[in-house]
Amino acid sequence: MLKTTLEAYADSLFADRNGQARLTALKGTVELANLIPPTVSYESRGNVVIIGAEAEIVALAPQFSALNPVTLLATEVAETPERRGNADSDTLNRNNVYFANAPRVKGYLGAFDVECDIQGEVLAANLAKVAIGRECFDLVIDLTPTGMIASEIPPPGYYAIGAGKADLAQVVEDLPDMMGTFDKPKYFRLNTDLCAHSSRGVEGCDRCLDACPAGALSSTGHSIEINPYLCQGVGTCATACPTEAIQYALPEAEKTQHFVYQLLANYRQAGGESPVLMFYGLRDEAAVSKRLETLPTCVLPVALEELATVGIDTWFSALVYGAHQVLLAAHTAFIPPTIDRVLAHELQTAHAFLTAMGYDEKRLDLFDLNDQSSYAGFNAPLLVHNPATDSALDGSKRDKLFAALDALYAIAPEQPATSSVPATAPYGSVTCQTDDCTLCMSCVAVCPTRALHAIGDRPGLLFVEQDCVQCGLCEKACPEKVISLAPGMNWDADARQASRLIHEEEAACCITCGKAFAPASMVKMLTEKLQGHSHFQGEAIRRLSMCEDCRVRDIFSTIVDDPESQLRV
Repeated sequence: MLKTTLEAYADSLFADRNGQARLTALKGTVELANLIPPTVSYESRGNVVIIGAEAEIVALAPQFSALNPVTLLATEVAETPERRGNADSDTLNRNNVYFANAPRVKGYLGAFDVECDIQGEVLAANLAKVAIGRECFDLVIDLTPTGMIASEIPPPGYYAIGAGKADLAQVVEDLPDMMGTFDKPKYFRLNTDLCAHSSRGVEGCDRCLDACPAGALSSTGHSIEINPYLCQGVGTCATACPTEAIQYALPEAEKTQHFVYQLLANYRQAGGESPVLMFYGLRDEAAVSKRLETLPTCVLPVALEELATVGIDTWFSALVYGAHQVLLAAHTAFIPPTIDRVLAHELQTAHAFLTAMGYDEKRLDLFDLNDQSSYAGFNAPLLVHNPATDSALDGSKRDKLFAALDALYAIAPEQPATSSVPATAPYGSVTCQTDDCTLCMSCVAVCPTRALHAIGDRPGLLFVEQDCVQCGLCEKACPEKVISLAPGMNWDADARQASRLIHEEEAACCITCGKAFAPASMVKMLTEKLQGHSHFQGEAIRRLSMCEDCRVRDIFSTIVDDPESQLRV
């Protein structure tokens, strides 16, 4: 739609030099799309259940006669003379109307479970099995005031008319077409090996769980799971994920980054000046097309499946590639709360970086499509000449972000050594109370990025600040409780990328073979704590000062010399 609109208004929208350059860049840049995106399939037979007050659902049912038999589930009994005083009315079945005070609904198109309590909570009935002889319903029309499914973005096939999340007239028109097999893109890729949510029974990062408005993400206690049938492709989980364990796949993040780079490069090559990049979600394409009539011709629109599918790394990369400003265009009053919160936090972090360097935070800004006066451009780029624009940034999204920040910092009006970041931002350091640290390496065992790692050839703990995502796993895993998080930004790139010594100490050497095997403080601590234990009496206490191999040999020789001693060792 957008390109068609732009070409239709070519005379007015592309009359000047920037307009011509914009048209050339948009036509000459390969569009953001996967050639063969992965999909998931829904199967719907048209079995619909309507939930709500009896009077309302009975009146609505005839409008869906084209569907398979319609099941009615009343949460309120209609007040009629013959039913007044009937204490059993909530368990009766009258003409395909079922009654339940507190039903529960979960699922998605073709697979909705509706459970109703019988005799309190002692028994629960599967309504689909009772009413239609199937395991589930295909479609749900919900007329209850608050809705049966609480997610901000409802699953496919669920229409919360009573809660105002669906229009009745539109549902009546659309529902007869919701029979058959439907394919939907699988919007994400999940790599649990990169996930910072949990390690060795310790729970850490949960940013993605808080960022999903569709209820598609859940925790098993040891890993994150994503239900592809509930996922609506909003992309906030990928934006919030600091390790790229979750990546948006429609298109892939790498394609988005390359598209931004190529679009700006083509615009400059065609003679365009003062480019402003404007990201928007496809649902706002009509509004963007209309707003372009009043915006300067240097504004380059970039369509995304959803606005929140790109984050701070892409925004700063665009500034480094030469964009004077990056706008996030939307009808701000209608952004769902969770998406609004994720975008606001990402913008707050971006603004903290910009202002720390002395730049105007409006270089990255939320643009309200309903506000005709909300645009304020910049005449000069942040980087007059930038070698990074000779090629696109590469690496992980954190690599790209830090590369972009370092390029901007090098010519920034202000160059602080460190600066603060918003709470829960995945940037910062850790502190360690070294006097009480035994170098047990529990923190190293759970660190998902190797920000914390061992020296290797001697007892010691190293830390790489740029790799720390502030997941909190190290803090929670430390048995001595001497590690704590320290959010912030270190602007010294060399120091941020270097392996910094956190703590080291003298190694304890095996009293038998002389090999260094553990921190001396740990051996001392264990000896003091276990000297009164029955298993470490007499010569047995010496084993705490032996390496693993010598300890095993000593135990084995003791058993051989005195077989009864195996009960003690």
